[in-house]
Amino acid sequence: MDDEMIVSLFWARDERAIVETSLKYGRLCNHIANNILSNNEDREECINDTYFAVWNAIPDKHPSRFSVFISRIARNLALKKYEYISAAKRNPSAVTSLEELGDCVSGTDNIESEIEKKHIENTINKFLWRLDEEKRNVFIRRYWYFDSIGTICKFTGFSQSKVKSMLYEMRRKLRKYLESEGIEV
Repeated sequence: MDDEMIVSLFWARDERAIVETSLKYGRLCNHIANNILSNNEDREECINDTYFAVWNAIPDKHPSRFSVFISRIARNLALKKYEYISAAKRNPSAVTSLEELGDCVSGTDNIESEIEKKHIENTINKFLWRLDEEKRNVFIRRYWYFDSIGTICKFTGFSQSKVKSMLYEMRRKLRKYLESEGIEV
């Protein structure tokens, strides 16, 4: 079933929307939640919370890209759950991913307005779209999906040293780019 039909089911408040969403995007949501939480019970709870959040959000929003919409909700809920259960002991690779990126965007804790947050988001998106597809995919797999270095190597065929080097270089360039755009890092 295509995304428009799924969204239409949500708009109609038809419970088949959740079944269809699970069939089409269940694996994606599971992948995201599992990379962050690394615990089956927490992951399942996060996925159920994701479907509930989408159910509640759809009447107010009409997502243009449903896959991005649902994956963002799954990711945010998994990160909230991660923070709540102090999952640093459970998934050190997620902690490492956040710490690596923290050097580039650590100033976001001081930002109070949504406009400033949106500006940072748009600036990071511009930076990512300037990268070639290969580098952009590595960056997104590490910092959006929280894939381990090993998983990225399997996906890309690159060596661990190449992936680590690429990520280091992209973080360095991102920091410079953010500073050049007037964003305090």
